[in-house]
Amino acid sequence: MIRTTVFLCIACIVVVAASCARPDRIVVGSKNFTEQVILGELLAQQIERTTKLPVERRLNLGGTLICHQAIVSGQIDAYVEYTGTALTAILKHPASTDAKQVYDTVRRDYQEQFKTEWTEPLGFNNTFVIVIRDDDAKKLNLKSISDAAPYAAKWTAGFGYEFIEREDGYPGLSKLYNLHFPAAPRVMDLGLTYKALASHQVDVIAGNSTDGLIDSLHLYALEDDRHYFPPYDAVPLLREETARKHPEVRQAFASLAGKITEQDMRRLNYQVDGEHRDVATVVREFLDQR
Repeated sequence: MIRTTVFLCIACIVVVAASCARPDRIVVGSKNFTEQVILGELLAQQIERTTKLPVERRLNLGGTLICHQAIVSGQIDAYVEYTGTALTAILKHPASTDAKQVYDTVRRDYQEQFKTEWTEPLGFNNTFVIVIRDDDAKKLNLKSISDAAPYAAKWTAGFGYEFIEREDGYPGLSKLYNLHFPAAPRVMDLGLTYKALASHQVDVIAGNSTDGLIDSLHLYALEDDRHYFPPYDAVPLLREETARKHPEVRQAFASLAGKITEQDMRRLNYQVDGEHRDVATVVREFLDQR
């Protein structure tokens, strides 16, 4: 019995000593799609460049709820979230088109409910966009959805099923912009819409603002000049405990504020998805250029 007690005491001392000896580290996570993996790697490399802290990468974790639970439970210290997603999927608030109001709301509620800090936005908004061919935009001098609406009567539209059905999709867009096509939009797989537009099978589609194919296929994303689509600004999240313990990490994220445009994110996404380049190399080159 005495031997057992001594053994347990020694074991506890060893565990505590090992825990104390383990170097402090920052754990960065991401969701499970290309843009998120790129952004997770971006946070990791930024920390490594500007601090002496080692970084552990837990990228490709899963969807929104998995990443949210991971940061709340302390399994990760940081990841990039989108304001509109946090507002509706996590906080269960109604959608809003006011970007500042959405950011202020999620920042306040996450601090109160989850002890998690929203840092400064990275600079781009990954939301729905209405896309046409770049040649048509230049020929007709079209910059916004309002500019394009009068031409809809001669165009063929191709939209994904979700965009046609969802509340913040085609029905509301059509009403707000008086957007009427000569026939019902073709229901297409999202992966096919870009090539269909480039090959003149359709004249207008709904895509995501940071899709790499917009630039690579010489397409043009029209400005949502009436602010119909909800904002999905990309923002690094950081556990408050981590921010207090390592203010240098908070500063590292602050230095990324406003540094990534939608065009930048499209290019990064395409370099990984379209050109099949290594994520770490793509991010390293991007940061070197900055």
